[in-house]
Amino acid sequence: MVKKAVRIFFLILVLSCLFGSLAFAAEKEPLSQDVKKFIGLACGLGIAIAAFGGALGQGKAIASGLEGIARNPEAQPRIFIPMIVGLALIESLVIYVLVVTFILIGKL
Repeated sequence: MVKKAVRIFFLILVLSCLFGSLAFAAEKEPLSQDVKKFIGLACGLGIAIAAFGGALGQGKAIASGLEGIARNPEAQPRIFIPMIVGLALIESLVIYVLVVTFILIGKL
């Protein structure tokens, strides 16, 4: 099972290198109005989906953490710190989407 996963990983890596070099070698052409509209739509939807997913993830994490603390108050130090780290990691994914959105808007 592990060998198959390693083979698939290396196949994806090789294909990414091959097709990535073709994409970087392409000549730059100005974007049409239709493409600009879709980039704007993708940016808006990307931020909306990321914020929605991040909010759901953070809500579930906080609810589970508080439920664990309510059931066993003595475990609060062992639950609270990992919960905060998890919330920061969830929020970082939303920030990555924001950065990608800024990059895409810069191409307009």
